[in-house]
Parts: sequence; C-alpha cells; structure tokens
Amino acid sequence: MILYNVTVNIDDSVHDEWLEWMRRVHVPDVMATGLFMESKIFRINNPKPEGGSSYSFQYFSDSMEKVNEYIEKFAPSLREEHSKKYRDKFVAFRTVLELV
Repeated sequence: MILYNVTVNIDDSVHDEWLEWMRRVHVPDVMATGLFMESKIFRINNPKPEGGSSYSFQYFSDSMEKVNEYIEKFAPSLREEHSKKYRDKFVAFRTVLELV
C-alpha cells in the first residue's frame, strides 16, 4: 500500500470556498485518473503560528508505479489549476509513504 499525502495550509480568507472546491472538484479529478483506490481528507488540528488551516489529503494506491504515473502525467496540470485559483493563499508539500 502506497500513500500519496498532500499537506496544505490555506489562508482563512479563502478557506470555505477552497475546501468546497477541493471536495467537489480537485479530489474527484485526482480520483478520476484511476490510479488511486481511495482518498481521505483530514483537518490537522495543531495550531499554526502563521495562521490559516491545515489539511492532509491522502490518496491510496496499490503500487508505486501508479503513484509515479500520477506524479508524471497528471499532477502538473492539477497543481497548476490549484495554484492559479489560490495563488499566494496556500502552502503545500507532498509526501509518498509506503506501508511496511
């Protein structure tokens, strides 16, 4: 099992619109690639000194090959769409984890 995790801190000024867009557009677009079996969204409850709200978007795959395919073929355009829509309102980082 491979977990592709995207952690995002989003500015409070766009939080509600962003979360709705993530749930209704972005996550379904990621899942439509067919490379992940399941997704989950978690709110991170640790307060951040810089403000905003943080979330973990988790996408589960049965192989590293599928995750790499997503990263190479689909992630660039999906990231660009997100960046254009919420420029200067978020910080994100990605982690790939393998169940051992």
